[in-house]
Amino acid sequence: MPAPKTTVANARRLRKEMSKPEMNLWRALRRGGLDGLKFRRQHPIGPYVLDFYCASLCLAVELDGYDHCIGSRPRRDQRRDQWLLDRGVRTLRIPAQYVMTSVDSVLSAIREHIAHLPPPDAAHPPPPEGEEGRTSTA
Repeated sequence: MPAPKTTVANARRLRKEMSKPEMNLWRALRRGGLDGLKFRRQHPIGPYVLDFYCASLCLAVELDGYDHCIGSRPRRDQRRDQWLLDRGVRTLRIPAQYVMTSVDSVLSAIREHIAHLPPPDAAHPPPPEGEEGRTSTA
């Protein structure tokens, strides 16, 4: 999914300014570090930048600091997650403090989450009866 130029520029900036938890998890995920799966960091999609994204699973992994728990942020995160889900991208949110405690535990949590995911195509239900394969007759 294409992203606006401003989102792409923001993603590039964020790659240079990753937080310590993001850097720690990136070291573990990069180069297929999680069971050979390819993850991208600070991946732009639509108006958003995902902390980590695995295209083969249509999975975003978001590290949430304390600020994700206060004010309107939880509602904004929920709207963002729904926007992504509407486009077939599922989101796994992990507290950033967990990465600082044990990267291995976070990797295990991601594996566990992946094990229970339906196939990526299952995120989008089939079209309603009679609408599949419609062609215009103009």
